[in-house]
This record gives sequence, C-alpha cells and structure tokens, in this order.
Amino acid sequence: MGGTFDPVHHGHLVAAEAVRARLGLERVVFVPAGRPPHKEKRSVSDERHRYLMTVMATVTNPLFTVSRVEIDRPGPSFTVDTVRAFRDALGPASSLYFITGFDAVREILTWREPRLFMRLCKLVAVTRPGYPIDEVEALRARLRRESDLPDPLEILEVPALAISSSDIRRRVAAGEPIKYLVPESVETYIEKTGLYRPGGRHRRESVVGD
Repeated sequence: MGGTFDPVHHGHLVAAEAVRARLGLERVVFVPAGRPPHKEKRSVSDERHRYLMTVMATVTNPLFTVSRVEIDRPGPSFTVDTVRAFRDALGPASSLYFITGFDAVREILTWREPRLFMRLCKLVAVTRPGYPIDEVEALRARLRRESDLPDPLEILEVPALAISSSDIRRRVAAGEPIKYLVPESVETYIEKTGLYRPGGRHRRESVVGD
C-alpha cells in the first residue's frame, strides 16, 4: 500500500484490512513514499515522521508491516522501482497487488513506465462510496487497452476514506480535534512533535516531475 501517509489515518487502515480480506492477502506492506514526484509543490513532512507514525498505526496488526524501501532509496520515489524490488524479492510465483487511492490511479499513465508497472502487479484502487461509475469504468477500459491485460484494475469502495490526510493537517493547523480520525498513538505523536502546526519545521519540499 503506497502513499505519503502524511499522516496515516483510520481510512488507510480500514482500506488495507478491507483489501486484505477481500483478496485473501498474506500481508499488507505499507510503503511511505520517500520523495514523491507527483506531489508537485506541496510540502511533505520529513520521512522519519511519516515512517514512525505508520509503524505506530500498524503495530497492533500482525498482518501489517511497514517498509523503508522508498525512504532508504536515494532520489525521487518511482513506484515502478518499488514494485520491481518487491517482485524480485518475492519471485514470479507470488501474487503482488499495489493498493492506492482511486485519484492516484487516475494519473497512473503519467507515472514512470506505467505499462511495466501494470505487468509487475495488479492495481487495487480504493475509493469512497458514490464515485461516478462511468468514470470508474472508463478508467478500467483505458488501463485495459494500455496494458493489454484482461483486468489490470480492482476497485473497492471504503466508507472510511471520507477521512483525508489533508483535512487532518488542516484541523491540526486550525487547532481543531483529530481524535478518532487517527490512531491514538499517531494523535499523541503529532501533538508532541508539533507536526502540521503553523511555523513548524517538520516539512520539506517534494520533488517535482516524474
């Protein structure tokens, strides 16, 4: 499961568990982005904060793990490189899925080597209920044409994805509560480190371009 996790929240956790149960996955590996090239000019919190919050949020689930593969790799974080590393480690016999939000999947053809990426794994797009079905089916058909695969995309509606990291950051900056939106350990971490507060020094500019 890829993302900036800035911060990780209950929507991410519910989505991961829903996909794991539906597809019968052995485990879900959360991969905090190192230097996400598609975040354009939005500042992204330092990797160590995002990694630690993700570890704290997932530690109680033995089927969830967190990987530093993108954080430890120098340069921009290209998803195809990450998936290729997992494919090399797991071998060709393993079933490999990449879980992310539907909005991110809409941009997949702008990612580096998108056709290779779709052949290395199967895409799972999680979305809020009520996403326009015509847009969903149009994207599925487009990815099918571009990849020459019969069904490169699985879509799963997750009600908890009404929670968003951007709204949590806004709430913290405005002094509003985030209790029950994030795990208690993450809430405490944000409070103690001062993340997302005005004037905080925990952010850096992300890389632009792919």
